[in-house]
Amino acid sequence: MEVGRVEGLSLTTFWLALGFTAASVLFYWGYSFGARVVLRRLATNGDGGVTVATFEWLPESLGRLASLTTWAATAFVAVSLFARWRAVGHAPWSNMWEFTLAFAGGVMLFYIVFERWYGQRTIGSFIQPVVLALMAVAAAFFPAEVRPLVPALQNQDLLALHVATMILAYGALSVSFGAGVMYLIQGGDRNRFPRLPKAGLLDQIGYRSVIVGFPLLALGIALGAYWGNSAWGRYWGWDPKETSSLVTWLIYAAYLHTRGRRGWTGTRAAVILVLGFIGVLFTYFVVNLWVSGLHSYAGV
Repeated sequence: MEVGRVEGLSLTTFWLALGFTAASVLFYWGYSFGARVVLRRLATNGDGGVTVATFEWLPESLGRLASLTTWAATAFVAVSLFARWRAVGHAPWSNMWEFTLAFAGGVMLFYIVFERWYGQRTIGSFIQPVVLALMAVAAAFFPAEVRPLVPALQNQDLLALHVATMILAYGALSVSFGAGVMYLIQGGDRNRFPRLPKAGLLDQIGYRSVIVGFPLLALGIALGAYWGNSAWGRYWGWDPKETSSLVTWLIYAAYLHTRGRRGWTGTRAAVILVLGFIGVLFTYFVVNLWVSGLHSYAGV
């Protein structure tokens, strides 16, 4: 298959993934928060009975549709990345468009794992919007055309290891973000929304996703330092991207420390999870795009 056709396949499946992601957001929101009015006629001692209006959750089939469209979106992202790999001849994360697509795929992959693990579809109501935002930003602001690799990206083995590890870390930490946001919206033990997971389960999901994402983030930073020595002749130089990544790692370290040593759970823990993912997004978007440094090599 010629390069132009493979690149076209990558773009086509990207747009299909974006469409299915948007559909999944609507299905998840409808499943989590939607209700319908049902009129029921109650028998009375008098003639005719009484008609009353009751509310029912939208059917479980809507939740299954949400999961199905998420699976489809993930599959299309995988095809898009594979086609891009074939088109460019190297791992497809050498610019912001490619990496943002991989970022979105990593988020959905970990969400699917946790959805299957806990059997809680409603978590997707707060994670799939993150995926949709990532893909929309990629479509609106990041050029998708293939560009030659800059010298810093020539070491493909190290680049693939470093970026793949960071993608997995971001995917796991996105689940902790969704759990933290849901905990805060639920109002802790008040459990404002009956169809959302209970506060205790959300706290557990947030913790377990950090247990997965935190060491991956540490490994990704370490691999980045090793790659930095290969590209620039030093392991660590307090470049803005390095510093911001370290601060983000420290936020999650603080979460684990305060939970383990001080018993912080509940609202305080949820706030730290949200702050940690804000750190991830700040490092990824703000530092990459608007702060000058060695990691500005990929541009947009």
